[in-house]
Amino acid sequence: MNVSGFAFRAYKVKPLLINAVGKRFLQATSAKMVKVGDQIPNVTLFEDLPTNSINLRDLSKGKKIIVFAVPGAFTPGCSKTHLPGYVSKSDELKSQGVSEIICVSVNDPFVMAAWAKDQKTSGKVRLLADPKAALANAMDLTVDIAPLGGVRSKRYSMVVEDGKITSLQVEPDATGLSCSLADKIKL
Repeated sequence: MNVSGFAFRAYKVKPLLINAVGKRFLQATSAKMVKVGDQIPNVTLFEDLPTNSINLRDLSKGKKIIVFAVPGAFTPGCSKTHLPGYVSKSDELKSQGVSEIICVSVNDPFVMAAWAKDQKTSGKVRLLADPKAALANAMDLTVDIAPLGGVRSKRYSMVVEDGKITSLQVEPDATGLSCSLADKIKL
């Protein structure tokens, strides 16, 4: 497939984005990456509008929440598999003590609001924008995907209880769909 001058090949075992000369667009995980037991970073995200700021650490105070990240709103894997899985399992997850399910992406709040409407997430999953990749950078979970505009968030899921990360699943290739799906979340 050719998108904006880049040729892509999909691999079944570990999907990777590769340009025409074979250069990978993914970066290795560093030793600074957040881990279970760490506090969720104190960063500002946005819901629906640039004026509606949400602090993830404050949001998780006294609660158990699920946070999962996707590389981009409206992208195929995110729109067909990742987000819909959490939407369909939201009642089941909330019955197990989860107060909120949050989807984060390096997009602007208007895009995330449109995606929430398109995916019918109201009352099930909140979509928060990380327009400057503040959360992704603070957790050292960024990946450079040039065809999507550059720095994005790696695909991951985590459980946060009262501001502390109690479970974290980062996709081994940063963008695949295996360990971060709704049916794989470790409550």
